[in-house]
Amino acid sequence: MGPTAAGKTDLALFLAQNLPVEIISVDSALVYKQMDIGTAKPDAVTLQKYPHHLVNILDPAEAYSAGRFRQDALALMDDITQRGKIPLLVGGTMLYFKTLQYGIAELPEADTQVRSRLDNELKQFGLTYLHNRLAEIDPVSAKRIHNNDPQRLLRALEVYEISGKTLTELTKDSDFVLPYEVIKIILSPFDRKILHQRIAKRYETMMQAGFIDEVRKLYRREDLHAALPSIRAVGYRQAWSFLRGEYDEATFIEKAIIATRQMAKRQLTWLRAQKDGVWFDSGTDLPEQQVLDFICYELAASDNA
Repeated sequence: MGPTAAGKTDLALFLAQNLPVEIISVDSALVYKQMDIGTAKPDAVTLQKYPHHLVNILDPAEAYSAGRFRQDALALMDDITQRGKIPLLVGGTMLYFKTLQYGIAELPEADTQVRSRLDNELKQFGLTYLHNRLAEIDPVSAKRIHNNDPQRLLRALEVYEISGKTLTELTKDSDFVLPYEVIKIILSPFDRKILHQRIAKRYETMMQAGFIDEVRKLYRREDLHAALPSIRAVGYRQAWSFLRGEYDEATFIEKAIIATRQMAKRQLTWLRAQKDGVWFDSGTDLPEQQVLDFICYELAASDNA
């Protein structure tokens, strides 16, 4: 686990060269086809040599949820272990990690009438109005859900109106226990400045690789729009606004870098709460051998237990 631009993919490839692992992507953007540059997706040659499960499985017009990820990941983990290998889960979508380890509550099915009314209120009053309403009834969820995330915001309000209980109340208790021993490796530059520099450098590299052309192809599709989860991915959301003429290229890059830094901050906040996580500094060199030695030690200790 780790924030964006921490070096997770490179470390995972090193581990795949040295351990009997199969990589499962834990990334809400890598699931989408045709979204390669902006997601820093491994190239086709790398994916062929080191297959990544849950990469390129959906069209950008489709939606993917934490619940579906959990279902897919558990099935893959079972298959991988049945074949005598070790699942290596790699990514930065912390909600997916949380849902996988601790389960997910049974939430009410969507109600078309309630959702339609909330959609109309969104159009009439805007996101800030609805986010303020959520903050009154469920401050914990409101703090977690960004006020510019209509999908999750509307779902939280919908759940409350259907069930009479907040999302926080419904997800508080779960008796699910992940049927695996977990080794949590947290990779990140310990110096925040280095992480910020990498994020800025990543956008420079993405632009040179044709990121705008990639988004432009998506923009031309009539079935895609700004409210879809795929297009709301950090970087893509700002590029979409740039193509709509909302601001110039320099402003787009600045906004994308700021949004990515904010995402990294949220990721690090969640990671610091993982008391059983072991941190490795990727600020200067990637700690490949240190992580490999640590995993081998943990596996040997588990075998001897």
